[in-house]
Amino acid sequence: MSTETERVTAFWTELGLPGIIDVHTHFMPHNVMEKVWAYFDQAGPMTGRPWPINYRVAEDERVEILRSFGIRAFTSLLYPHKRDMAAWLNEWAGEFAERTPDCLRTATFYPEPFVDSYVEAAISAGTRVFKSHIQVGEYHPNDPLLHPVWEMLEDAGIPTVIHCGSGPAPGLFTGPEPIAEVLERHPRLPLIIAHMGMPEYAEFIDLALKYPSLRLDTTMVFTGFLDDTVPLGPETMPKLVDLKDRILFGSDFPNIPYGYDVALQGLARLGLGDNWLRAVCHDNAAEMFGVE
Repeated sequence: MSTETERVTAFWTELGLPGIIDVHTHFMPHNVMEKVWAYFDQAGPMTGRPWPINYRVAEDERVEILRSFGIRAFTSLLYPHKRDMAAWLNEWAGEFAERTPDCLRTATFYPEPFVDSYVEAAISAGTRVFKSHIQVGEYHPNDPLLHPVWEMLEDAGIPTVIHCGSGPAPGLFTGPEPIAEVLERHPRLPLIIAHMGMPEYAEFIDLALKYPSLRLDTTMVFTGFLDDTVPLGPETMPKLVDLKDRILFGSDFPNIPYGYDVALQGLARLGLGDNWLRAVCHDNAAEMFGVE
């Protein structure tokens, strides 16, 4: 057992948990993952610091690493950057979930003709979580083509992990205002705001306080890698306590420039208590996704 594995398993064991549920992990077709990694290889000039991929290994090795850590359930978040891409990504994700039973079946979408058809097919096939990436896709989340998609997901109660904050680099349609427009039309839509909306933490936290269906994931937020540049201010801590039941742990595995346990220790350093940690690292996601 590696030292890293020991640290991760000690974290959840000491909390009395059966393991961890990670709502923000990435598994994609090999050629797509290679392109994502190439983007991060160039992220230094864009973010001002290097962004090495800490778990740049084969797909089956990545799955086994998560299992060795005691990750009970995880996602295969994937996303298109153009039209005519989402449907075949969904086919791949469905096959991956079938051969990887601890992966929550994941799908994605893009504002394009027939998007409602393949989203409906993904829902019928048993998809449990969707992924939307506003920065990469460069689309407005309130695009009329997505109105039927949001309506279906609202009615089905299926969450979408949505990267909509303006970090690490802003996009044409990132920020809280476009999401607020979507929620005005679909107030019961179960969105999970990736990275807690970095760097617009306060605005997205206030949206979560307004809309009970809105959740936030902790991906990368409380790590030294981000705290040096876009820290979450101390004034938000009481609100994190208020939102204890709607914050979910996410890691961004494998695309992180540090060890997996760094994110967990960052949560522990907040000093919000074991009950808060148990809710965030396991119980909230277990309830949301029906993980026994």
